[in-house]
Amino acid sequence: MKRNFPPFPRNLLFCHSFTSHSFSSLSTLSPFSPETLFFNPHPYFKTPSPSSPIPPQDLIDAYRKPLQHCKTPSPLENSLPKSLHGFQNDSSFDSENYDNQIHRSVGSLNPSNAKQLHLHLVKNGLYGNLFLSNNLVNLYAKAGNVASAAQVFGEMPERNVVTWTCLISGHVQLGRPDDACKLFCSMIQAGSVPTHFTFGNVLCACQDSGPDRLKFAMQVHGRISKTRYASDVVVCNALISMYGSCSVDSARYSCQVFDGMLMRNSISWNSIVSVYSQRGDVFSAFGLFSEMQQEGVRFSLKPNEYTFGSLISAANAFYSSSECNGSHLLEQMLPRVMKSGFLNDLYVGSALVSAFSRSGLLDTAREIFGQMSDRNAVSMNGLMVGLVKQKRGEEALDVFRDTRDLNLWCLKKGEERGREIHGFVIRSGLNDEKVAIGNGLVNMYAKCGVINDACTVFDLMGSKDLISWNSMLAGLDQNGCFQEALSYVSVSNSLLKLYAESGYIVDCQKVFNLMPEHDQVSWNSMIGALADLEAPISEVVEVILDMMRAGWSLNRITFMNILSALSSLSILELGRQVHALVLKYHAAEDNAVENALLSCYAKSGEMDDCERLFVKMSERRDEVSWNSMIAGYIHNGLLPKALDIFWLMIQMRQRVDRFTFATVLSACASVAVLERGTETHAHCIRACLGSDVVVESALIDMYSKCGRVDYAARVFGLMSLRNEFSWNSMISGYARHGHCGKALELFKEMQKEDCSPDHVTFVGVLSACSHFGLVDQGVKYFESMSKTYGLVPRMEHCSCIVDLLGRAGELDKVEDFIRRMPMKPNVLVWRTVLGACCRANGSKMDLGKQAAEMLLELEPKNPVNYVLISNMYASGGSWEDVAKTRARMANLPAKKEAGCSWVTLKDGVHVFIAGDKSHPETDAIYEKLYMLNQKIRDVGYVPQTKFALYDLEVENKEELLSVHSEKLAVSFVLIRTSELPIRIMKNLRVCGDCHSAFRYISQITKRQIILWDSSRFHHFDDGKCSCGDYW
Repeated sequence: MKRNFPPFPRNLLFCHSFTSHSFSSLSTLSPFSPETLFFNPHPYFKTPSPSSPIPPQDLIDAYRKPLQHCKTPSPLENSLPKSLHGFQNDSSFDSENYDNQIHRSVGSLNPSNAKQLHLHLVKNGLYGNLFLSNNLVNLYAKAGNVASAAQVFGEMPERNVVTWTCLISGHVQLGRPDDACKLFCSMIQAGSVPTHFTFGNVLCACQDSGPDRLKFAMQVHGRISKTRYASDVVVCNALISMYGSCSVDSARYSCQVFDGMLMRNSISWNSIVSVYSQRGDVFSAFGLFSEMQQEGVRFSLKPNEYTFGSLISAANAFYSSSECNGSHLLEQMLPRVMKSGFLNDLYVGSALVSAFSRSGLLDTAREIFGQMSDRNAVSMNGLMVGLVKQKRGEEALDVFRDTRDLNLWCLKKGEERGREIHGFVIRSGLNDEKVAIGNGLVNMYAKCGVINDACTVFDLMGSKDLISWNSMLAGLDQNGCFQEALSYVSVSNSLLKLYAESGYIVDCQKVFNLMPEHDQVSWNSMIGALADLEAPISEVVEVILDMMRAGWSLNRITFMNILSALSSLSILELGRQVHALVLKYHAAEDNAVENALLSCYAKSGEMDDCERLFVKMSERRDEVSWNSMIAGYIHNGLLPKALDIFWLMIQMRQRVDRFTFATVLSACASVAVLERGTETHAHCIRACLGSDVVVESALIDMYSKCGRVDYAARVFGLMSLRNEFSWNSMISGYARHGHCGKALELFKEMQKEDCSPDHVTFVGVLSACSHFGLVDQGVKYFESMSKTYGLVPRMEHCSCIVDLLGRAGELDKVEDFIRRMPMKPNVLVWRTVLGACCRANGSKMDLGKQAAEMLLELEPKNPVNYVLISNMYASGGSWEDVAKTRARMANLPAKKEAGCSWVTLKDGVHVFIAGDKSHPETDAIYEKLYMLNQKIRDVGYVPQTKFALYDLEVENKEELLSVHSEKLAVSFVLIRTSELPIRIMKNLRVCGDCHSAFRYISQITKRQIILWDSSRFHHFDDGKCSCGDYW
């Protein structure tokens, strides 16, 4: 049965860690009952136990049953080793005695039981018996003594599939997946035929190993497909879970296994739903849930707590990513959970409380919390966090008090039971056998508030692991013993991380300086904090030197933190010194360090060094390496090279993730290369990333900047999921193309969808108002930022308001607004003021002179400022000031970039500057231009000589205007035979005369002309422009 879900990408960006199946419940049930396999929910709802292998005890019992209960030999009895038949007839063999001995040991984790059985078998000469030896191997394996199990295994004269399976199970149980896989290979080579228990265990080992064991797991899958277990429900469930954990393309492989199953149980459905939920594919997860319910009508399948746990997780994640519709899914799920009777389940209830709290539906969360018969810290914390976020702190405190009073009695009872278990552990001699038991006792005493007893258990533990230390530190913290906790280095390291992530660099440094000793993590955490918070590079270097003086070696984390600090500062010389240290400490072949070096050199403008390093990396390159090169070329203005390396990446079949596509689409947008952008879009679709929200947002931005706002709107309309970047890109796109009404309408729709606007949103909204002259509405939007949305206006918003008022000729209001600005105006604002004064044709010259003075004070060597000042004087007829300004500009070391226009045709990009005669088709271009001038004059065009900012005669001004770069570009396109729209890009703002001429050219040629200048798009069609001549 196939489903029509959205396509699954071949290359996912993230490899999620999917939940494991647990097989431990099979130890006491029939091996032929697939329902005994149960599914662990997401760890957010239930703490998962370590991956457990399928216990082989049931298989042992299956081999043994005929000996006890059948008077005539059965086929199974006949298949048993002859040695066991001999013991059946031997009067010295007390079957009932060994029966009791074995069953007393089954399920015990005490190695002494296995040792007693071992000794008993040796004394009575039964050590070589296959059945009894299998039980002995199984007991040792279950007790965690795999070495003794392997010794018995090696001394056995005869082995069968049970023997191999028991030892494989022991290795898996002890967290040795590699040993388990090697043993499985040895089993195959020995000619033993695996059973479904064996396959289940080895798949569990592959699952524990993660993606590294995927290839081996697929080989196991291939072997399974040749056996009768290919359709076994237990094995198929294990395959679904394994692919969910090991495969980057988890959904596709898991789905193929699921579709091939002849029979499915609730475990099968829970497994596949969990895979899609963990992957974030909420629509497929809920689609499968719907199918599960339909199939349940025929096969009595019912969702359980694990089904709902996965679905709640998916809905919660969907709300977090979309900020729009996740709460609707939760509201629809709640009646279904109530109907199924799982509202009182601790894990489902806690999950619902947390999910509803995160989505802001606190009343529903409190109602569910109140109905829960059993509560824990997860349910209480979930509700309290939601209340605090909604500024309902007093209610959160009430919840804490009520729950604390309820828990006091539970804790007292828990302590009593815990002490009883502790006594049993001591009497059984288990306290020194497994470190996990000591960890559990420390955790129990700490949570019951008896921290002194927790410390005693911890101090008496013979061996400790990471969990031991974490349990002890967490217990000290929970019981208010903060000073004692601080004596541990790991606690101080945690504090360093906390302060760094919160942006408190001073507190971070205080903790570091007060630490009695530092380890490698401490030094790296301090360096990383300084790098992330952009502290002065001298402080970063000083900490590194102190670290080296203290005798610590720099490792990969150290180098990545240093290079991160250098990348933002573009300090080439220091970067080279760090590179030398990388070579000295033999970290040069570490993939992550090399990628950090690529980024550092690229930010410093040294793309030649990047290329040399990239070539040396060879087989070590990954997506980050390729993305760093592409981003580096774009950062340094080498856009053709960026696109070339992207196509090389495609041809070499490298994995291309969504960030690669987003970066390339951004490059296409920056130079308005529509053809390359559409080709990239096609590759996105082939890579199954066409529906990714990051890629779709980049597509909207690319299409709108390349002049196809209709394509951008189409992509936006087809999006199944939108985030703030999607909305912002579309609003800015409409504003850039002069569709003010559509931009503001979309802004209202964004608010209806409960997606909060941010600073970027308001730049688009204010730009739309500016381009359409909506002064009052624009000012209202500006004021609503702080009053309604709690956003502090930034410099770019103030610049938009200055532009809005300046275009409307409200220069007095511009002056008043600048005086009232909460921050000091920067270069952007003063340039906007100068532009407004230029359009005013000499009025309000005092404001223009003030802006000129401020610009020259802020950037005295920038030629762009002198051009703007010169244009302002020219617009007012102050030719003497124009001459002085241009004379000062001539003495500047840097020269202004020449104004140019360009068009992209099939044969390449053609660039033109004013009066240009270097093009190979110059004669044809000027002939076409002369003809156009004549025709547009005949239909009413009059040259607007006021835009020729030189003190010349009228005829000379007209001649200058006639050869502007955009007019040469349109003439060049018109000598080609085509009916397609003409697309012209210009690096400066189009002048008023060219704008007027383009209206007439579109009318007489019956061609649409799309002109993108430095501020916006102009769509000329049949004598009209999309800007309505307000620009």
